[in-house]
Amino acid sequence: QEQMQESGPGLVKPSQTLSLTCTVAGGSITTNNYYWCWIRQTPGAGLEYIGYIGYSGNTHYSPSLKARTSISRDTSKNQFFLQLTSVTPEDTAVYYCARGDPDALGMDYWGKGTQVTVSS
Repeated sequence: QEQMQESGPGLVKPSQTLSLTCTVAGGSITTNNYYWCWIRQTPGAGLEYIGYIGYSGNTHYSPSLKARTSISRDTSKNQFFLQLTSVTPEDTAVYYCARGDPDALGMDYWGKGTQVTVSS
């Protein structure tokens, strides 16, 4: 049973970098097969996949965001991170972290989400 919690600044200025942390409790982010995802939700675009870091450290990013996205991790703290550079107001959203499970055909554990607003 995974417990996941997003944290980070709720306000970011345009052109700066959005940085978030997902803290995972209840299981290791290095456990075989699982992958660790970032997703965001906006009123206009709905739910949007950002990317993931796999249990071995491999990464994958949405093509539309790849140029601006970096996902990394600290296995000693059981945390993984999101950095989204050069943000604009269009990046304003609720950001979620989640566990992906291929055997469950999707993401079975989610954090509650954190609101990030891009504004000067």
